[in-house]
Amino acid sequence: MSVLLLLISALVLIYLGIGGTTAAGVLVLATIIGLFQDGWHLLSILFGGGLLALSLALLFPGEFRKNRLSAPLLGWVRGRLPHLSATEEEALRSGSVDWDGELFSGQPQWSALLYARPAHLSSEEQAFLDGPVEKLCGMLDDWKITHEGYDLPAKVWQFIRENGFFGLMIPNNQGGKGFSHTAHSEVVMKISTRSVSAAVTVMVPNSLGPGELLMEYGTDEQKQYYLPRLAGGEEIPCFALTSPVAGSDAGAIPDKGIVCRGQWNGEEVLGLKVTWNKRYITLAPVATLIGLAIKVYDPDRLLGDSDDIGVTCVMVPKDVEGVHAGARHLPMNTVFMNGPTWGNDVFIPMDQVIGGQDMLGKGWKMLLECLSIGRSISLPALGTGAGKAASLATGSYTLTREQFGRSISQFEGVQEALEPIAGYTYMMDAARLLTAGMLDRGVRPSVPSALLKYRNTDLMRNVINHSMDVVAGRGVITGPRNFLARVYQAVPIGITVEGANILTRSLMVFGQGAIRCHPFIVEEIKAAGMEDKEAAVEKFDGIFYRHIVHTTRNALRSFVLALTGGLLEPVPRDGNIQPYYRQLARFSAAFALMTDVTLLSVGGGLKARQRLSGRMADCLVHLYYATAVIKQWHEEGYPDNQRPLVDWCLQTSLRDLKVTMRELIINFPVPVLRWPLRILVFPLGATGLNGPDDKLGALVANSIVEDTPLRQRISRGCYINSDPDDSLGRVLNAYRLANETQEMRDRLHEAMRNRDEDELGGIDLLMGHQRKELVDWACEQGVVKKEECDKLLEALEALYDVIRVDAFDADGLKALSRCAKGKRKVVERPPREED
Repeated sequence: MSVLLLLISALVLIYLGIGGTTAAGVLVLATIIGLFQDGWHLLSILFGGGLLALSLALLFPGEFRKNRLSAPLLGWVRGRLPHLSATEEEALRSGSVDWDGELFSGQPQWSALLYARPAHLSSEEQAFLDGPVEKLCGMLDDWKITHEGYDLPAKVWQFIRENGFFGLMIPNNQGGKGFSHTAHSEVVMKISTRSVSAAVTVMVPNSLGPGELLMEYGTDEQKQYYLPRLAGGEEIPCFALTSPVAGSDAGAIPDKGIVCRGQWNGEEVLGLKVTWNKRYITLAPVATLIGLAIKVYDPDRLLGDSDDIGVTCVMVPKDVEGVHAGARHLPMNTVFMNGPTWGNDVFIPMDQVIGGQDMLGKGWKMLLECLSIGRSISLPALGTGAGKAASLATGSYTLTREQFGRSISQFEGVQEALEPIAGYTYMMDAARLLTAGMLDRGVRPSVPSALLKYRNTDLMRNVINHSMDVVAGRGVITGPRNFLARVYQAVPIGITVEGANILTRSLMVFGQGAIRCHPFIVEEIKAAGMEDKEAAVEKFDGIFYRHIVHTTRNALRSFVLALTGGLLEPVPRDGNIQPYYRQLARFSAAFALMTDVTLLSVGGGLKARQRLSGRMADCLVHLYYATAVIKQWHEEGYPDNQRPLVDWCLQTSLRDLKVTMRELIINFPVPVLRWPLRILVFPLGATGLNGPDDKLGALVANSIVEDTPLRQRISRGCYINSDPDDSLGRVLNAYRLANETQEMRDRLHEAMRNRDEDELGGIDLLMGHQRKELVDWACEQGVVKKEECDKLLEALEALYDVIRVDAFDADGLKALSRCAKGKRKVVERPPREED
């Protein structure tokens, strides 16, 4: 009994998070009670007393624990912990941890989510969205941009410059707008619902160009000179990171700068002789200021004792001799400026190093800090914009499109496709706003930025594919009427750029997050890497036992919360969603447990276990997006009309969590651990949490079909165009008229079903010139009132117009061919002499 009571007491204390002298007192008391129950038997004294002594030794630091336990354990742990390269160590030091750390903890503090300052727009930012952004969207014709001009019109470029679109994030005192990250996201999102090419043109200078690096690291002189010029569009920036041979491995870039002396503006100065060859660089063909990531070497030791200085960020003016750019890539029928840039032994002074000479070799940290911001905003905003536009257009189309005498929105098969369009769009928007709010609070969310980029672009693909399924033939015919074709073609761009999704999912999200967000792993890695053995043991001794308690607590929480349905977990009552909170707490504990087991059992082999790390990343994604939905609903005051969407999102996330974690355990690379993990995570089996049922799915599908405030909420931030000559405006105009004439069209349908067989022959409701004849007949028969006839005819004309597709005669195709005709040449490498 002494052993049993001691173990039970220890587990309860660990579960409740109680330590110190209180825990010691409880353990001593439990042991004494056990000894008394055992009649002070010798075996009870030996085993119970010995276990108590060991427990107290572990509970309180001392020489015994340090020398007899911690020192040998440190040697074992050194072989289990992942080994970090210099770039990985730099990545761990960059960015910051916020809500992602709570999810990794296994015991998230919901107040940290609900009461954190949310994403918010100032009145000035809202006015910019309602004014210049709205006007810019009205100037864009995506068909003409992508098929006739192969560029934004000159007046659009001018408007973007004059209205400060390139300086959204640059402070007011430097000529910019000084907007929040939320505003940046909203601007990019709204423009993207009109034109991906225009959205990319605006987003890059504000997130991936040298401007962000200059604001954070630039010298005063660099800021005073460049920031006003960038904000006003006098300088067009690009940032060149990707090299042909390095691909996604930015740490392996071959581009270099050699420290030397050279001529600049007629004077001999210290600088760099730079050689680079980059591709896929957005705005490179028109950029006047080229940002570069290069590796700097000092073979002549002009700066010090080392000849390998490291990754450095520099700026090269385009008009410097030896700079090559101007040729263009054409990414998937979008025509934002994108192309290669290269130079060979181009001399620049040290003044062109971002941050000056003191920032030589610090470029990797600079990039990680700023790229995390760009990944948090740009592509997630594009993905959300695509979802909002698809929800608006596809929901409208299904209402107006009729088959078998009724709207296709009533068909269950169509509703099954509309359901994820609406639900995933709501999810994307919630996650986008959660992360933008973090940025506005000063957080640099390295892990959320990666998972948001990966998941939002993946959901964008999912949503657009479902939209194409619904719109069917209407969506696959190219032409100015098509409202899905361009974004459908652009989907692979988001999947591929700013870290390809395969890499981001399988290596970055969990690989970086497991270490960056873990409360103890980083310090343990530091201890394992210390050369001073005594100092290493000292540091390790202060961390490791807390880590063991942390892991044990999460194992207990995972098991107990799974057994009880989370009933023992205190959760917020607002919104009446306690069961969701409890399940999310349960899976957070299971995820934290799986993280520790993975790191300790797989350790340094994690990089090669990309299926494992990918599934762990998916678990984190589902936790993050579910909690983002809760946060968004909380900020909007828990409106009842959003409840079906919230239920759908949370049920979908929990189902996906269950399925992913089950697959994770079944395929865990250490077979002996599979059954223990299955018992701890799924003690009752992987049952329940089956996702939304058909009734809820139908409600969610109808949320983008019915003309309600909820439909407006889902599409909030989307550019609305009701021009019947516009691709989207044509659908929205027909949608409006369909709603306005629903009652009279129902009467017309009923009259046609009841007519004599010979009457009106085979007239169809929407067929050609017969629409006028049909309306005239309806008026004569009194089916519709005389004053309704014009409105009914207008509606029938619009309903027919919305299903029409484009057709090109021979001359039209020749005209398109002339627009597309151009010379193609290989420009992915610097030209050789023989060229």
